This record gives sequence, C-alpha cells and structure tokens, in this order.
Amino acid sequence: MSKESLVRYPSLFEINTRVWLCRLSQEAGKPVTLADIDNATLDDLARRGFDWIWLLSVWRTGAASRAVSRGNQAWQAEFRAALPDLTQDDICGSGFAISAYEVDEALGGKAALAAFRARLAARGLRLMLDFVPNHTALDHPWAKTHPDFYVQGSEQALAAQPEDYRRVDTDKGPRILAHGRDPNFPGWPDTLQLNYAEPALQVAQRAELATIAELHE
Repeated sequence: MSKESLVRYPSLFEINTRVWLCRLSQEAGKPVTLADIDNATLDDLARRGFDWIWLLSVWRTGAASRAVSRGNQAWQAEFRAALPDLTQDDICGSGFAISAYEVDEALGGKAALAAFRARLAARGLRLMLDFVPNHTALDHPWAKTHPDFYVQGSEQALAAQPEDYRRVDTDKGPRILAHGRDPNFPGWPDTLQLNYAEPALQVAQRAELATIAELHE
C-alpha cells in the first residue's frame, strides 16, 4: 500500500438547503427551519463519515431577481420539466443571485444557522457556506449606492447585446450595467457583474468575506 493511499482527504456533503427544508416540512406537516432539524437527521449525516456540510443557498434573494426567475419563460420550461406541479411560490430566486449575505428568514435567520452550526460541531461536523464573488442580485444595495462596483455598459452595448446589459436607476443617476455571465453563454438576467478593477469593491468584498467567515466552523 502506497503512502498516498493512506492519506485521508476531507469529505464534503452538499445540501440544497431550501429543497431540503421543503421536504422536511412536508414530512413533518409543518414549517421546518434550520433550528428545527431533528437529532436523527444530523446523527445520520455524522454516521456517513462526512467532515463538512455545505449548505447551499442560505443567503437572502431579492424581490427583483426573484421576479426575473418567475417571469423568464425559458427558465419556467426547465422548472416545469423538473417539477410538473410547479407554482410561483416554489420559485424563490436563484441562490446565486444574492441580495445580502444574511440568512434568509424563511430558513430561520442567523440564530437558526448558529444553532445548526453548533449542533454539527457537537457531532464533529464543520459547516461550509457560499460566497459568490463575481456577481450580485439586481437589488443588492450596492446597485443603488455603489454602481461603480459593477461592470459598466453603454447605450451602444445595450442596443447590440440587450441580453447582457440592464438599465439601472442608481443614487448616481441612471447607469447601464452588465449582467453576470459565463463568457460562453448569454448574461444571467437576475444578476449584475462586479468589477474587480475598482479598488473600493475589493475592500468591500473582503468585509463580506469576514462576515461570512464568522458563520463558518
């Protein structure tokens, strides 16, 4: 047996938090938040031998980005293919269109996450949370207060590539800002792309990371 085969790498279990809590709520016949997860469920995660639990999509999604998800016909078709009995209430917005790094109240809020983290730690499990560095939701506060944090567009760019840009009313007047995107695909219309050439954004993002780090274990 080689030395390399004896190395144990940490294992990570990813959970789509909203889907998970929805299922647990249906099974319980009542709303279940992160504060209400029963001991048996957590004990089962620990018994499986995982080191980290990655809670996907715990952060607040804004109304503007949620409205895009609910109104985009192409996305609606994909949603209905996966969930034939889809309702508008099922569409909470993309977990990657974050309006604030605050635990969504529907999941129990910050106190519920703290309690969940402590219960994981008691079982030898650590918690991982998302950080989305390249874009925000349409209604992140920075879109109004710090539009220079975002990639700027122009009237010409908006006319030529309307799927990649959006006109935004800001505290510094109307701006045309770029949607977040993968360079090989059209822009994601529920997001705005951040501009790391702006030094003030770099400072602000370090502060965001410090806030998120306080909630990890």
